[in-house]
Amino acid sequence: MTEDLGTTQILLDLLNLDGEDQARTDEDIFIGHTPAQTRPRVFGGQVLAQSIMAATRTVEPSRAIHSLHGYFLRPGDPSQNITFGVQRLRDGRSFSARRVHAYQNGEPILSMITSFQEPAAGLEHHDPMPIDVPAPESLPTTADLVGHFDHPVAKEWAFERPFDVRHISEPIYLPSDSPNAADSAVWLRTTSSMPDDPALHRAALAYASDYLLLEPVLRAHGVPWIHRGLSIASLDHAMWWHRDFRVDEWLLYVLHSPSASSARGLGTGKFYNQAGELVATVAQEGMIRLPEFSEVS
Repeated sequence: MTEDLGTTQILLDLLNLDGEDQARTDEDIFIGHTPAQTRPRVFGGQVLAQSIMAATRTVEPSRAIHSLHGYFLRPGDPSQNITFGVQRLRDGRSFSARRVHAYQNGEPILSMITSFQEPAAGLEHHDPMPIDVPAPESLPTTADLVGHFDHPVAKEWAFERPFDVRHISEPIYLPSDSPNAADSAVWLRTTSSMPDDPALHRAALAYASDYLLLEPVLRAHGVPWIHRGLSIASLDHAMWWHRDFRVDEWLLYVLHSPSASSARGLGTGKFYNQAGELVATVAQEGMIRLPEFSEVS
């Protein structure tokens, strides 16, 4: 793979939290940092990934995160550090549960419960991977698509993300003539190699999962990301990890929106490795407001 150590190192740095188990009341306390950015808000995937790493540091290394359920409560300020408080809810024979709050200015910006599990044998099946999917190397990069635009957001998407994202469905960065459909798919992987720690790979996938989850909602109605007056924000996030994987190897991200109503849209996603195995499933509801709809919801 083409190595872009700079953007991957940014991802690794933000996943490397400050703090130790000794700094605690009824919570273990960790501190996370936000890399320099043009956006006025902290990227939701960052807060998810950092919360996962905080919770992971309070659990036995043999137990891997298998699910999370969280709510985005307030926008994060990228100029401030984020404090993560981890409450140890339960440690059973096979499972551990943790509650994580991400704080700024003494108020939670994310509230999340996670569950970890010891490896275990059991029943095995999964939804099949879509067939006739083009190879990722045959598709344009985000830099190819929007890197020539002289706009800070376009430059960030094209050159500053730690993931190489290759669209299978026609991108909707700009208005498109493609048919409206509540489905989308991309290949993605980190821009360079990652350490072997499986916890980093699971946290990094949560980070990337937040890139595109609401795109099928927009695509269903022919709304591009640059639609004037579009206001969009993640409300909640749920994720399940099924099998081990590497985020520095290509993963197929298949997305669908089953519903949109009341200025909210639901997006779901499935991640497959190149062997066709389903490695993770994700869902998110978001607020989506358009100026064409004058009522405040």
